[in-house]
Amino acid sequence: MTYIAFMATAAKSRQKRELKSQRLELRLAPSAKALIHRAMAVSGLPAAALALQGAKQVLEDHERMVLRAADRELFLAAVRNPPKPAPRLTEAFRLYAANVCP
Repeated sequence: MTYIAFMATAAKSRQKRELKSQRLELRLAPSAKALIHRAMAVSGLPAAALALQGAKQVLEDHERMVLRAADRELFLAAVRNPPKPAPRLTEAFRLYAANVCP
């Protein structure tokens, strides 16, 4: 995320004010604390905003799958032409339908 995009996102988050009633305490190594203070000085954001942006970025990275072109083509080919289900899978579906969805 570029600095400009980060600041734009931070500005948007400041527009939607929510009552700050929760606390989060951390034990940090001195080097981690120094890093956070440097980021606060450079960005002008408080530690809470930096933590929130970091959490959002982690979740976004986790929830989005980025494929290289070759991998994307393999994935799409499998979706377009799925393999025939294995006999054990077909049997499992049959048993499920008979016992759970009569």
